[in-house]
This record gives sequence, structure tokens and C-alpha cells, in this order.
Amino acid sequence: MKVYADRPVRRTAQVLSDVFAVGLLAFALWLAVRVYDEVMRLRAPGDGLVDAGSGLRATFDAAADKAGQVPLIGHPLADALHSGSAAGTELADAGRWQITAVEDLAWWLAVLVVSVPLVFLLVSWLPLRWRFTRGATAAVRLRRQGAEGLDLLALRALVTRPLPRKVRAGDLTTGWRERDPDVVAELAARELAHHGLRLPAVERVGPVTGTRAR
Repeated sequence: MKVYADRPVRRTAQVLSDVFAVGLLAFALWLAVRVYDEVMRLRAPGDGLVDAGSGLRATFDAAADKAGQVPLIGHPLADALHSGSAAGTELADAGRWQITAVEDLAWWLAVLVVSVPLVFLLVSWLPLRWRFTRGATAAVRLRRQGAEGLDLLALRALVTRPLPRKVRAGDLTTGWRERDPDVVAELAARELAHHGLRLPAVERVGPVTGTRAR
């Protein structure tokens, strides 16, 4: 698999783009953790409500248990104190609701912070790198096949690549059909250059047999 180009300028640009992509993703993850931690600080009031409500409920329950032992008025007094226990329960429930809301907010904000750069990389950087890797890998395989591979590269360049203005298409077509080594090498080099690759200087195509000459 060909991941980077042969040409220094394009290879440097690819390395820098990869470093940028990895750095952006790492920064997004770091920022997401920081955002999550900072938002989770907002749950402190909720924790306080839960502790206060639990303590209030325990206090009223204990008082109600003792009041129930008082003759004559014990039961009505215990019922009144149990209503205070219910208020403590509601206070604790409100604290738990606030904690849940803060946790959900922290989670979704962290996901959002990571998703924005991730989507950006998926729609911009990744398709470009995948397109280059796929095309360059196929071109390298053809380059390794020798004369036949170079001939296919030359044909693709003849069909898809813009040709020099000073050269007529008919001349190149005739040269390719006749297996002219200079024409085949020039066209193959243009196709490889499109993928950031180079044609080895030792590669040539024989004019008749199509065999590799050195």
C-alpha cells in the first residue's frame, strides 16, 4: 500500500496534513475531557440537595419514631413528622434530577466537541488520503509490472491527462501504438506524476517487443 508520494513537496504536504489531522483529533479529545470535567462541577449543588434531603428525611424519621412512643398524641405527632420526611425525600429527588441533567449535558457537550472536528476530517482529509492511497497503490503495482504496466499507465495518461500544447494528440497516439519508448515513458511518467510518483530512470520500453530495456 502506497501511503505517501515519492515527490518531496507532495510527500511533505501529506505528512503535514496527517500530523494536523492527528493533532486536531487529539486536541478535540483533550478539550472534550476538559469540557466534561468543567460541566460536571455544576453537579455540586445537586449533591448538596441530595445530602440535605437525605439528612432531613433521616432526622424527621428518627423524630417520628420517638414521637410515636408518646402516649395519647404520639401517633398524630408521628404522622406530622413523617410529612417533613416526605419533604426531605422530594428535596433529595430534586438533587438527583439536577445531577442527572448535569451528567447528560456534560456527556453531550463532550460528544459535540469531538464530533465537529471528526466530521470535518471524515468529509475532507480522509477522502483525499483514501483517494490518493488507492490510486497510488494501483499505479505502483502497474509500475512494478514492467513494460506491460508502463504501457497501461501510458494509455491512461493518453486518455485522461491533459497533454502538452506543443505535442499533438495524434503524435502521441501513434507513438504509443508503435511502442515508442520515449512516448510510452513520457506518458507513463505523466500518469505517475499525477499520483505523486516517479518513473525510475532505468525503465524503458522496447519499440517492438515491449520488453524492458536498461
